[in-house]
Amino acid sequence: MGDSVYKFITLVGTSTESWEKAAVTAVEQASKTLRDLRIAEVEEFDLQLEDGKVRAFRAKVKLSFKYEGS
Repeated sequence: MGDSVYKFITLVGTSTESWEKAAVTAVEQASKTLRDLRIAEVEEFDLQLEDGKVRAFRAKVKLSFKYEGS
């Protein structure tokens, strides 16, 4: 394997079902426009609330992918 450079981005995925589904949503959406995704690291979980009730699960996901440059 040769020398490589990887870039990190942070996305927030949401789901009305679970934190796991929220994280998967972030990765699936990113994979539509980014190539060569390598690592997904969940950094934080939180809840979106409305009138004192859980409206959505949210997962902050840090993704890395191979940087090809210009």
